[in-house]
Amino acid sequence: MTKEKYDYVIIGSGFGGSVSALRLAEKGYSVLVIEKGKWFKPKDFPKTNWNLKKWLWEPRLRLFGFFKMTYLNHVSILSGVGVGGGSLTYANTLPIPKKEFFTSGSWNGLNDWEKELAPHYKEAYRMLGAEENPYFGPADHLIKDLSKDLKREDHFSTTKVAVHFGKPGEKVKDPYFNGEGPDRAACNYCGACMTGCRFNAKNTLDKNYLYFAQKLGVEIVAEHEVLDVLPKDENGSSGYEIYFKKSTSKFSKTRKVESKGVVFSGGVLGTVPLLLKLKQKKSLPNLSEMVGGNIRTNNESLLLITSTEKKSKDYSKGIAIGSILHIDKNSHLEPVRYGKGSGFFRTLTIPSVQHKYAIVRILGVFGVLFSSPVQLFKTIFTKAYSKRTTVLLFMQTLDSTLRLKLGKVTRLKTEKESNEAPSGFIPEASKLAKLLGQKVKAIPFSNFADVLLGNPTTAHILGGAVMGKTKEEGVIDKNNKIYGYENMYVCDGSMISANPGVNPSLSITAISELAMSKIPTKQ
Repeated sequence: MTKEKYDYVIIGSGFGGSVSALRLAEKGYSVLVIEKGKWFKPKDFPKTNWNLKKWLWEPRLRLFGFFKMTYLNHVSILSGVGVGGGSLTYANTLPIPKKEFFTSGSWNGLNDWEKELAPHYKEAYRMLGAEENPYFGPADHLIKDLSKDLKREDHFSTTKVAVHFGKPGEKVKDPYFNGEGPDRAACNYCGACMTGCRFNAKNTLDKNYLYFAQKLGVEIVAEHEVLDVLPKDENGSSGYEIYFKKSTSKFSKTRKVESKGVVFSGGVLGTVPLLLKLKQKKSLPNLSEMVGGNIRTNNESLLLITSTEKKSKDYSKGIAIGSILHIDKNSHLEPVRYGKGSGFFRTLTIPSVQHKYAIVRILGVFGVLFSSPVQLFKTIFTKAYSKRTTVLLFMQTLDSTLRLKLGKVTRLKTEKESNEAPSGFIPEASKLAKLLGQKVKAIPFSNFADVLLGNPTTAHILGGAVMGKTKEEGVIDKNNKIYGYENMYVCDGSMISANPGVNPSLSITAISELAMSKIPTKQ
């Protein structure tokens, strides 16, 4: 950090923060990005997710990786931490949501979103280097076989992903930005996208938006967490003071920087708790009462099937998500893989059992032990867990919401907001897992919290600072500006104001592009 004053401070460096950094710099503003996590280069990523020190983010245990697991009372959340945010650990998948996303939720009617966002989706594709996956691994063929069984072959397709393809492993000059970007290498289909690409093929944000933002003078301070944001006057028209300290050290001095504007881009688990704290401690008293509301889990279900066939195929081959099957107008299924050796998740899963009551689910787990002891033994003790395992990601556009609050005992807690809280059990997902399990002699497994508590696990937590027509209906307006304050914006997953039902990274990027296009060039 070279200055004491900036035009904009951006809190977080995920998709929204990276877009904001580049576009504000292009408009002539001085920009500082403050990121809680660390910088990662390809050589810094772990070979497998058993290397918890490099993979997992849990500062209380002195673990400073880039993957975070958060267990709340209604949901278990998987997220990313580091310079580049979720792009470091996400599955590269870039789908555009169906029409229902643009015409539902709290942003419905504020704009013709499908039309307004169309050019920004196109630009997001360009910047993120979106390409069609050219390779189907065994897990993709497994889903393709399922599509035939369901008579849905026409609804099975490859994914569009942020990965550079070519001759596997071949190093090339920048293929995306007329040679002005960083050199790259072609994907080798190792399946390790979500434990960090060690081969320079994945188009993480430090290779596009943040790369060019830094060329324009944007400064990035990693390993620091924002503690407070204080407006210099009632509505921030005179600017803000931002206080922050080191996130990877227990003992560090609080630092201060001033700015004319602020962009919150820390994701739902960064932005929303910070806004709740700032409202509670009266730093930002004008914030809407809707802060923390309309939290969505993307109505997801994550199930795992581990082949116990004697000669199992290698399901780790390919990219993290290489194909997609649209089950019906509301639902779709994606096969997810981890690279060779990444079997940590076996420690967090148990046989998937559905029932309204926890005691029945627990007894059901013991039932699996007695009904399929050999399969269970082979699943738990296989030496090739990631090679034999396919994670089934099931998503729906059907909606249910939670409210996120600051807890007295725990840092965060959730409360039911809609009539029904998101469930850890979606019958359609369970049925598909059983069908696929039969094909490879596998018992469907789930996160232990899904079974014991009945909670869903999601890699796409959304909302908490949604759009609304008024301050009473939302935290931000249709241009992502926070109600009650000047030059203050939210650009991350917490702004998503309806259920996309698909991987949301592309939409976060496109909506942030639109928001930044509304900010005038510096005079």
